[in-house]
Amino acid sequence: MTMTPASSTAASSQAPPIKVMIVDDSVFMRGVLSNWFGETGEFHVVASHANGRRAADDVQRAQPDVIILDLEMPDMDGLTALPLLLERKPGTAVLVASSLTRRGAEVSLRALTLGAADYIPKPDATRGVTAAEEFRAELMAKARGLGQRSRRRHLPRPPVGLAPASAPAAPAPVSAPASAPSAPAVAAAPSASASKLPQKLRSYSMMPVGVLAIGSSTGGPQALTKVFTDIGPSIGHLPVLIVQHMPPTFTAILAEHVARASGRPCAEAKDGEDIVAGRIYVAPGGIHMDVVREGGTPKIRLFDGPAVNFCKPAVDPMFQAVASVYGAATLALVLTGMGSDGAKGALRIAEAGGSVIAQDEESSVVWGMPGATAAIGACAGILPIGDLGRKVTRLIVGGRE
Repeated sequence: MTMTPASSTAASSQAPPIKVMIVDDSVFMRGVLSNWFGETGEFHVVASHANGRRAADDVQRAQPDVIILDLEMPDMDGLTALPLLLERKPGTAVLVASSLTRRGAEVSLRALTLGAADYIPKPDATRGVTAAEEFRAELMAKARGLGQRSRRRHLPRPPVGLAPASAPAAPAPVSAPASAPSAPAVAAAPSASASKLPQKLRSYSMMPVGVLAIGSSTGGPQALTKVFTDIGPSIGHLPVLIVQHMPPTFTAILAEHVARASGRPCAEAKDGEDIVAGRIYVAPGGIHMDVVREGGTPKIRLFDGPAVNFCKPAVDPMFQAVASVYGAATLALVLTGMGSDGAKGALRIAEAGGSVIAQDEESSVVWGMPGATAAIGACAGILPIGDLGRKVTRLIVGGRE
């Protein structure tokens, strides 16, 4: 489904602006970001600092909902400042910014393990205006989704037995340039409230699990690390396919992290390679991944098609292909992420007899993708990240509901 832009004026009239702190050693970048955030009416820049030390000293006064944090700065860099910011302003969403280099990817993923909510690669100067426009669209969408989530988590809870006077506004759908080759799902899907969730979950498949397929986006690297730490010993006899919304280089580093967490071989997938048990395949950034069967053997297929759900790689093509090839032997996980990518593919898996589990709202950084999957009626389970590993292990080794 194509999502249309929501009016920022309408959004700003329904709720106070999202409070943003900008931390970057570049005067030019601080000015550009301040202008961008100031133009929409949805945001209010409460502070702007040239290094992490000043930001950490000011965060309690400024009380931002979202912090845009550069990772490479003099005096105190972003990695050093990050724990201080989260300690002094618990619950704030930190969006780290880094280059598209290998070092930038490594530092960004390190920041995610330290508590950053998400990352955003800085634009490639060689691509000029196009890169800047894509960066702006992705930045605004992520700041909006994270800011709204941060604010909802800090709303005062009504007394037991009393309903809140009004529910918090759902994230507004946002469009992004379809040409962005690796932008995460920047169309923020409305949260699926409890009243919109299916009253009855589907039954788990009785077929032995033949493949584990996982889709994730915002907050995904942290969730993947937890899941693979828990399930590593149980996945030796089946293949695992992962689509995480990430640009090139970042996906290669992610594969290394997953390999360490799981104790299993993990790498970016290669076009045409056989899918074998005991290996984990990560979709490379900037290209779609699905599965084909040739001569009875499942193989990886990589293809450079249009963005799907504003994403490339996208979860839906992989899920749909896995449903066709593996059918009821499919176990799929939809983890934290902005947007709705994966929901349609998850429904295809469920209709083919496979099992789908979504991460629950409380443990998700953003409950867009898993919430959309739950709302469409594809799920056999909706579980916190801490319980996912145990459930997956039981299903893989033969335990059934």
